[in-house]
Amino acid sequence: MRIETRAARVEDISAISQLYRDSESEQTQLKSMWSVFNGLDLPFDSALREILEDRRSLVIVGELEGVLLGFAWARSEPMLRRAGGERVGVIRLFYVEPEARGVGLGEAMINLVLESLRSSGHRRFDALVSPGHRLAKNFFEQNGFAARSITMHHEDN
Repeated sequence: MRIETRAARVEDISAISQLYRDSESEQTQLKSMWSVFNGLDLPFDSALREILEDRRSLVIVGELEGVLLGFAWARSEPMLRRAGGERVGVIRLFYVEPEARGVGLGEAMINLVLESLRSSGHRRFDALVSPGHRLAKNFFEQNGFAARSITMHHEDN
């Protein structure tokens, strides 16, 4: 089984956009408000183009036998001033199609994301995981992540 990971290119936007739609569907089944707080803004293709052009962002794709089946978006974000200018690499979106899970594609993708962030000086990494998404939580824990905060939300009706 041939697994490849690489930086995303503009010509990948359409495929990533479809993967994003699948990801959003999965996420909103867990938390209906996910798409308006944690997702991409509309139109998805334009949002992805902006992310690809953002020098603080990294988008990678994962392919299995030449078929694009996963993507990740990480962004370099500042910590408090007291951290002396240190930045944290935040994995904002990470998705692998269900049929490609458990075969090493996700691991190859996370390895490339972390390697790329480390090469730009990052030592700290966050990954956004929805409450109740046990598979995602387990995946990130298996790759050395641990929870450091939980965001609580209240909405008036």
